[in-house]
Amino acid sequence: MEAIYKMFLQSIMITGFVFIMMLLIEYINVQSKGLWQKHLTGKKWKQYLIAGLLGAIPGCLGAFTIVTLFTHRMVSFGALVTAMIATSGDEAFVMFAMFPQKAILLTVIILVVGILAGYLTDKFYKPKGILKDIATHDLPLHDEPECKCFEKEKFWSNLFHPSLYRLSVAVIILALILGVATGILAEKADLWIKISLMLSFTFALFVTVSVPEHFLKEHIWNHIVKMHLPRIFLWVFGILLSMHFLMMYIDVESWISNNMFVVLLIAVLIGIIPESGPHLIFVSLFASGAIPFSILLASSISQDGHGMLPMLAESKKGFVAVKVINMIFAFILGAIGLLFSF
Repeated sequence: MEAIYKMFLQSIMITGFVFIMMLLIEYINVQSKGLWQKHLTGKKWKQYLIAGLLGAIPGCLGAFTIVTLFTHRMVSFGALVTAMIATSGDEAFVMFAMFPQKAILLTVIILVVGILAGYLTDKFYKPKGILKDIATHDLPLHDEPECKCFEKEKFWSNLFHPSLYRLSVAVIILALILGVATGILAEKADLWIKISLMLSFTFALFVTVSVPEHFLKEHIWNHIVKMHLPRIFLWVFGILLSMHFLMMYIDVESWISNNMFVVLLIAVLIGIIPESGPHLIFVSLFASGAIPFSILLASSISQDGHGMLPMLAESKKGFVAVKVINMIFAFILGAIGLLFSF
């Protein structure tokens, strides 16, 4: 029971970190609304770079943005490929929580691979059939209430007379702060990690108190708390629990070490699933030392969280084409990595 309790706390810590990072990224995304669009016209390399950077942002926002831009003919098909290789979906948050240094290295590598893949895709593949499937109208910009960082009058009103949504989110963040401060959460983490967490949580609390009600309800509560958090927690806790019991009865590490190329193939194929979660299996295996970095890299290249779901709705051909290209690059780089023991 003690082991299960520790896995439960670890799952809460990881989910809490994901929540805070998603909140901050959502906040930055709204604050910078529309600024990136004026840079998308012009040379293809600029498109690849911006698509890669948007894709590398943890979560689904960057990937969804590039799909939207592609379906409105604002970026090339290669730029779409770049973003989907560069993204790791919600799993990126988990990787930054579990092994931040390796996560940074992985993000840089898949960003570079994505840019190269985007260039090669545009050079050798012409998606005429896909372009016929998608919309041709201009990208609409939806007006939203301005999300000002700090308004003195509203700040004090939000603080002393919070809505139920604001109070609920604040309680979640305060619980995380208290958990880290008392050592219940992140007990064995390095001091710099604990300080970083506390600073992030404190800023997230400030955001929660200061943002307008629209942002709080639609972006934080409806999108992050209701849509993402339960699924992320269940995936993380479920996988940790499954791996715990699996390793009690099966020598998983021994089987994996003797079947690395089979594991690589499975990691690449699972990337077909347009959903955040399955990739966490390989994140957990890497964190425990059961698989090498090359398989985690292949899995990250192949999968794109649920970033491709909007593309599946727009064009089945486009969805399949992107997935096939991603899987090819994933398997080649993963195989090279295994051959060189990387």
